[in-house]
Amino acid sequence: MLSRIMSQADIDHVEKWFEKAEKIVIVSHVSPDGDAMGSSLGLYHFLVSMDKNVSVIVPNTFPAFFRWMPGAKDVIIYNKYKEFADKLIQEADVICCLDFNVLSRIDTMEEAVKNSPARKLMIDHHLYPGDFCGITISHPEISSTSELVFRLICYLGCFEDITQEGAECIYTGMMTDTGGFTYNSNNREIYLIIGELLSKGIDKDEIYRKVFNTHSEGRLRLMGYVLYDKMQVCPQYASALITLSREEQGRFQYSKGDTEGFVNMPLSIKDICFSVFLREDTEKDMIKVSLRSVGDFPCNKVAAEFFNGGGHLNASGGEFYGTMEEAINLFKQALVKYESLLLAKK
Repeated sequence: MLSRIMSQADIDHVEKWFEKAEKIVIVSHVSPDGDAMGSSLGLYHFLVSMDKNVSVIVPNTFPAFFRWMPGAKDVIIYNKYKEFADKLIQEADVICCLDFNVLSRIDTMEEAVKNSPARKLMIDHHLYPGDFCGITISHPEISSTSELVFRLICYLGCFEDITQEGAECIYTGMMTDTGGFTYNSNNREIYLIIGELLSKGIDKDEIYRKVFNTHSEGRLRLMGYVLYDKMQVCPQYASALITLSREEQGRFQYSKGDTEGFVNMPLSIKDICFSVFLREDTEKDMIKVSLRSVGDFPCNKVAAEFFNGGGHLNASGGEFYGTMEEAINLFKQALVKYESLLLAKK
């Protein structure tokens, strides 16, 4: 039995919105990750089972290792099909905003979504939700937005309408946003949900293989290069840093998603509790920042204070507009500021 974390008023309103809506658009954040894709496609399959006209739109392309997901081939990439996507957004009765808390997180889609007359529903698990939606379902204590989608469907009394395809997508989001259930995953209800998803016929071992073990040779060689040449360990701060330039990515035929999980690797070193990965973006003139931690070290505070970002206690991200050298200097400043907390974790 799952605990009730959403208000009955919100559940009732969502039910009415879905019942009345003919056209529903689901949108998620720029550079979609496993939870963005999993929650969006999980909700998509549920709404399709209700005979709704549903479209999933994301700002830009997503990694190849998510293309196997049921429904992924029908996802509309906004920066490739902007005119078509704008029309869908404008004509929607309901827009479901999944896995992001502020409109800036959907990049060039922001104005289209903001100006659409559609009713807007947020389902998200990040801190500090914005006020751009008529219904806001925000639960930072929950490990993934995909889990929230599963809970919402169950609270609506529609568990039987979850298909195997939808269950596969929801499980993928839950799995990827917890690092394969290695962080933010101590809530026992997560495993109750996994049991219910297994009852739908999913093969969790095959899902793991498709996501984590179907990468290119270039990714594997890039991983070796990063570990040997690019990882800097700072034992005096119980921390580590990885940096990667555009030129270095090009050497290994980088494609979107090839560095997924790299930020976690230094945390396998004894006494390292904080890891940061700085990567020059291949599409924009900025540096993508990924932060991970173990225990109760608040990497989300570091992300917010130094890298215009945020996220969860142990998994956060941000962006930096400047040179790699400047970003590295910010990392060093963060280590000095949080030295006492870092050393307390050793």
